[in-house]
Amino acid sequence: MVCSVLEEMRIRSLGVIDDAVVELSPGFTAVTGETGAGKTMVVTSLGLLLGGRADPALVRLGAGKAVVEGRIAVPEDAAAVVRAEEAGAELDDGALLISRTVSAEGRSRAHLGGRAVPVGLLAELADDLVAVHGQTDQQGLLKPSRQRQALDRYAGDAVAVPLAAYTEAYKRLRAVSAELEEITTRARERAQEADMLRYGLDEIAAVEPRPGEDAELAEEAERLGHAEALSSAATAAHAALAGNPEDPEGIDASTLVAGAHRALEAVRSHDPALAALAERIGEIGILLGDVAGELAGYADDLDADPLRLAAVEERRAALTALTRKYGEDVNAVLAWAERSAARLTELDGDDERIAELTAERDALRTELGGLAQALTDARTEAAERFAAAVTAELASLAMPHARVSFEIRQTEDPEGVEVGGRTVAYGPSGADEVELLLAPHPGAPPRPIAKGASGGELSRVMLAVEVVFAGTDPVPTYLFDEVDAGVGGKAAVEIGRRLAKLAKTAQVVVVTHLPQVAAFADRQLLVEKTDDGSVTRSGVKVLEGEDRVRELSRMLAGQEDSETARAHAEELLATARADG
Repeated sequence: MVCSVLEEMRIRSLGVIDDAVVELSPGFTAVTGETGAGKTMVVTSLGLLLGGRADPALVRLGAGKAVVEGRIAVPEDAAAVVRAEEAGAELDDGALLISRTVSAEGRSRAHLGGRAVPVGLLAELADDLVAVHGQTDQQGLLKPSRQRQALDRYAGDAVAVPLAAYTEAYKRLRAVSAELEEITTRARERAQEADMLRYGLDEIAAVEPRPGEDAELAEEAERLGHAEALSSAATAAHAALAGNPEDPEGIDASTLVAGAHRALEAVRSHDPALAALAERIGEIGILLGDVAGELAGYADDLDADPLRLAAVEERRAALTALTRKYGEDVNAVLAWAERSAARLTELDGDDERIAELTAERDALRTELGGLAQALTDARTEAAERFAAAVTAELASLAMPHARVSFEIRQTEDPEGVEVGGRTVAYGPSGADEVELLLAPHPGAPPRPIAKGASGGELSRVMLAVEVVFAGTDPVPTYLFDEVDAGVGGKAAVEIGRRLAKLAKTAQVVVVTHLPQVAAFADRQLLVEKTDDGSVTRSGVKVLEGEDRVRELSRMLAGQEDSETARAHAEELLATARADG
């Protein structure tokens, strides 16, 4: 049962296509047409819908933009639907509507369920909806890293669980190693910093400054430096307020105020206003007496000791030496000392930290070695099953004597981790180097498929891998572009048969030039250009009956009306129906 189905695509102003609608079958759809008719634009269009790179060169000459719209029927509980709804998209009668616009200037826009979304979101959805395979994907399978990913995908949780634990330990080891390297490589700089901090802290400790001491000493120095002037001023002010004992006849403020108060006291009972003034003058007299007493005390207490002034200036000089280096005032100096003491504790703890990190690094390397061994064991077991399954599929694809196997190896590295009693190199995915090998016939040594497989053999290996995946990790829709490249005859018939088998559990769309493959399709679409070289709305046809026989005849012999080709085409269709 197909969970999601790509129902149709509308393509406008893309390559040779002017405006065309591609209606797809839930099962096996074959897209055919003459070379250059625009068949690959179907693949390109789907790639755009799935977040592929937008190339402005694809925009049809004379058009301002290319537009691709797609409709994918999906169950409401599908992961793609949940992610789309999180982005604000809405379903249209149980289907996701996707559109991608590419301007001739290179700008690209994406819409999902009526909402503008980042192109990256479409790529996220693609992982759950469609597997696209073309010539570039076949080339990708030649890379050992892609082969390892394919093996891990097939192994499922047997690899995924230890790989998750390995990845976490690997990241932690990288972080610990980086911190350890940073501490050890900067040991000289940190030692110099520690010496500088110790010198500064010792210098401050020798002076023992108190908070606010510099301000207090500045006030005292100012007072001691002008002691005689201050004393003379205080004495003169006291005499003006309270009189001078050496001048009994002198007039002072207190005597005058007292006389004024007595004058008003004699008549205050006659007028309340005058009584109030008398009270205020009395208060002035009291205040004058208080100030005069404080002035007398100030003059008596004022110390004009030159030795004390010298001691204050010496202390201020010591504090100034600190503030020139460590802060704008004593409080800032004390704050620097507090911070520096904390930093010095941190720096002095480097040796202890290095020991801790070294122990953790060694423990992580040991743990990583164990997890890498678990990955190797899981991959080795899965590789045997995977290779056997792909080999069985190749037997059904006209490669009955071919054998597929995996080589799982490690590279010696003295800086690596211990796996199986050897110290080997490791990376973010383990210590294994995985390579897919092919022996195309008996007696042939297994060789990497990059060196030992022809184009046609590689196409069949690719298809065999996908058929095997379909039984363990299915994808709703598969799109194959020229998967039959370099294949013909019986092998092409077997490819058509296996694609039809795959289409029983998934939607399969194949761009093909082989009639042996197209004959097995549930629906065949013909892409044809008009006289002006464009593909219009009527240029993508669903072929049925006689039209389909005629197209298969053309694909077989290059002649639509050849009786021999027609007979062969009808035979192919009959064979396909019999298999179905």
